[in-house]
Amino acid sequence: MNTELLRIERELNSRRPEHAIVPTLERIAALAALLGDPQRACPVIHVTGTNGKTSTARMIETLLRARGLRTGLYTSPHLSSMRERISIDSEPLSAEDFVAAYEDVAPYAAMVDGQQALRLSFFEMLTAMAFAAFANAPVDVAVVEVGLGGTWDATNIADGAVAVVTPVALDHTAYLGDTVAAIATEKAGIIKPGAVAVLARQSEAAAAALERRAAEVAVPVLSEGIDFAVTGRDLAVGGQQLAISGLKGSYPDLLLPLFGAYQAQNSACALAAAEALSGAGPLGEDLVRSAFAAMTAPGRLEVVRRSPVVIVDSAHNPAGMAASAEAVTEAFSFGTLIAVLAVSADKDVPGMLEELEPAVSSVVVTRNAAARSMDPGELERLAAGVFGPDRVVAAPRLDDAIDIAAALADEASGGLGGAGILITGSTTTAGEARLLLRAAGTAGTTGELAP
Repeated sequence: MNTELLRIERELNSRRPEHAIVPTLERIAALAALLGDPQRACPVIHVTGTNGKTSTARMIETLLRARGLRTGLYTSPHLSSMRERISIDSEPLSAEDFVAAYEDVAPYAAMVDGQQALRLSFFEMLTAMAFAAFANAPVDVAVVEVGLGGTWDATNIADGAVAVVTPVALDHTAYLGDTVAAIATEKAGIIKPGAVAVLARQSEAAAAALERRAAEVAVPVLSEGIDFAVTGRDLAVGGQQLAISGLKGSYPDLLLPLFGAYQAQNSACALAAAEALSGAGPLGEDLVRSAFAAMTAPGRLEVVRRSPVVIVDSAHNPAGMAASAEAVTEAFSFGTLIAVLAVSADKDVPGMLEELEPAVSSVVVTRNAAARSMDPGELERLAAGVFGPDRVVAAPRLDDAIDIAAALADEASGGLGGAGILITGSTTTAGEARLLLRAAGTAGTTGELAP
């Protein structure tokens, strides 16, 4: 691998991690000012929410690219490589371009580090690199996913022309608040004067907080179920067939090659965001149809192996796990489903287990490589309280857990198939599983980076 890339990755990883936020925009704003405020170089579609942010951002980018626009896409966290986070025209930055983006930012970052009480964080550095790369390209429009929250997230130095809020639920309560209303209030900070707000279907508490912010800054609100909606949905081979009523037109017969009702909702929000940015008439049925057919969501109910069927998923909170469990039950007719679970210790693990339990026959608990990963022994104890001890197996490492799950699936099906494996619990878990299975020659290719 590129030695310069490895050096830069080590330097970035030495900084304060992205989950350890300090609520201020002073550092990132100071760095952006030294760089010439690259976040203002093109229109931005800003995406926040609790679940579905990355999928929705990727969908918006696909629709904009289908319109012939040159796009920038900034998402987080990554599955396998930091380079995934910053894409231009759907392609992650090459190793050389990632190095160049860092070198553009590094001298100015050193100046800010010397002036501030705290050094720039990992996420602040990557955010500056993304905006600098997009300005240098240059791109016509950037789709930017919030890292954590909204108001104090580093990406909020940009003023989104369209502010998209996917469903809000409880997550990161230590940083964002312990109620849905408090979390929605924090996320509402991306709604700025002059923007258009596109809101997924929300709980009453979340909707009230988001609409209050929009009223304060005199921003029009476009809401799922009122201004746009999924009007038809059927299962299809490899995904689902949709009909969507958009802001400016109706779009029937859309093949979305992704699973789950939640992905249908995400696609409706993405379409509304793309329409809101265009400011013109309907996008055109053929354009939308081709864009939908090209949509991908790596690590989100992604089939990476066929015998037995292995699915990786990034669900990392109870609401996400509930959506994933419902989707896998709907889309696959497994006689037996074995789960492999590795989670962060700071999550609502009992809540995630409660949502997962009805969908699976047994669970193999383990850990991933992240420092925050829960110890398998503690996870086994919690899982036994929900599943019963006879349905729980613990493994020290993810590769061991996958092997155990494969043996359980084979035993359950008598070697004839009909059993599946769901690997879930966090983005880190999904990313590591994809790499392990790819190394074994069994993974798919959707959205993967070359090693």
